[in-house]
Amino acid sequence: MDFKVGIGKSDFEELRESGNYYVDKTELIYELVNDTDNKVTLFTRPRRFGKTLMMSMIENFFSIRKKSGHIFEGLAITGHSDFCKKWINQYPVLFVSFKDVEGETFDGAYEMLKVRLADISKELSDLSSVEQVNKYDKETFERLQSERSTPTDVKNSLKTIMRMMNAVYGRKVILLIDEYDVPLAKASEKDTVKNQYYSKMLDVIKGIMSTALKDNEFLQFAVITGCLRIAKESIFTGTNNFASYSVIDRSFSEYFGFTDEEVNIMLAAADRGTRKDTIKEWYDGYVFGNSFVYCPWDVICFLSELRKYPDAKPKNYWKNTSHNGILLTFVKHTDFDVAGKFEKLLNDGTIVQTISDELTYDTLHSTEDNLWSVLLMTGYITKADPDEDGDTVSLKIPNKEIASIFKDCVIRYFTDTVNSDTIRSLLEALWEEDEIRSGEILSGLLWDTISFYDYHEDYYHAFLAGVFVGRGYEVESNKEKGLGRPDIFLKDRKNRRAIIIEAKKSGKESDLGKDCDKAIKQIIDEKYSKGLYGYDRILCYGVAFYQKQAKVKLLRL
Repeated sequence: MDFKVGIGKSDFEELRESGNYYVDKTELIYELVNDTDNKVTLFTRPRRFGKTLMMSMIENFFSIRKKSGHIFEGLAITGHSDFCKKWINQYPVLFVSFKDVEGETFDGAYEMLKVRLADISKELSDLSSVEQVNKYDKETFERLQSERSTPTDVKNSLKTIMRMMNAVYGRKVILLIDEYDVPLAKASEKDTVKNQYYSKMLDVIKGIMSTALKDNEFLQFAVITGCLRIAKESIFTGTNNFASYSVIDRSFSEYFGFTDEEVNIMLAAADRGTRKDTIKEWYDGYVFGNSFVYCPWDVICFLSELRKYPDAKPKNYWKNTSHNGILLTFVKHTDFDVAGKFEKLLNDGTIVQTISDELTYDTLHSTEDNLWSVLLMTGYITKADPDEDGDTVSLKIPNKEIASIFKDCVIRYFTDTVNSDTIRSLLEALWEEDEIRSGEILSGLLWDTISFYDYHEDYYHAFLAGVFVGRGYEVESNKEKGLGRPDIFLKDRKNRRAIIIEAKKSGKESDLGKDCDKAIKQIIDEKYSKGLYGYDRILCYGVAFYQKQAKVKLLRL
């Protein structure tokens, strides 16, 4: 098969030169320059939606330091021949990424920023040898290269480099800043009142942005990307002709993410059209403006699997690549009563919330609306109706992948917050062979945590494992390992006793008793208790769950 995709490739030139499949988004360039008059354009999208590749594409198209005509051959932008003659490889481009500018402390993050500026300066080291460049700019440039830059050098760094590029090439500079808000997101996460990490980093980033964007005579135009739009008065104060496009805006909505038509063409090229329904169920469902899009990272990753294994099962690619802490923070937030809304979302329902796309990281948790706004902007929820306008919108979970992250978060929340006295009472009831009390306690625990009605047995297995882990017993949850063994082994080696639990999900409340009997029969038929040697006492339980109810039966030998 000639079809190939490159996972993690965000360099446009490399992607095109290597012959990897590329979903053509080059029309954005024409729309950005020809159809708008923005001096500064900010695109905010969730991570893994192609922002960096898009910025690399823009750099390759405009950069006077490149010869890029051949890598754009056959792409949509070449249909605008007069536009290409005027713009392709005709302007100096300064491309800066802040995605790695983070640290546990402000000092650590600030050093990473200096390293990033040093790397950029080294890539442009030939600028300092040109006679037309101001000698004081050359001195600042040398300090940036050697990581000896002063705070003033750092705040003026981008404008200094742009002035040098203007002197060398005689043209204004196109400025591209990717992941501009990463330093502030990390600062907000790690901040304490004592070290003022966030306020210090905000001062630095605001200084860089202000000098580079506000009344900069060397700026042709700027494109900036990030996850959140930080309120203009917080960081973009005084920036002229500023335009922002978030997930709730219609303009440019189809350029980040894959449309249904693009996925169909891609699947046909890969000869994997039979897997469309699976891909749609797991990775589609995002509504940006009035466009329905798939997460491109997920589609690429799954197609890479399908290329080799046509029967591959879908995976949760977000789980290992995105920071999901915002969800757990939200669930744990005691100031807001969000349990009912989470349950509605987890049951494929919708909620109605007031949304803002202008936020500041230091106030993200100050209101419930802010937190829902963050979940929307970062891709954990999406608009339910693409035609809705205004600040109040219907929201839903986009697909199975994100729903599984929500469910994992709920289980983790339960594990972290469950009352120790209640678990102690449950264990006492189980050891005392008290079926009724055990069922009542389990039902109470289910009512105390956020849950959902589209239950799967895996949820209950994880729920039981979460109940018993860290309680002084050895716990094995073999369902997750796919072994022919019971769901839960609870071993008390010190007292040479053990509990075996087999769990079932019931389709209706009246089936609870019958399903407990099925679980007990499975324990008997599979001879689970024979696998435990050296234990004087082994208790076997069948447990059945229906929504938030549990029934427990003891196997009486």
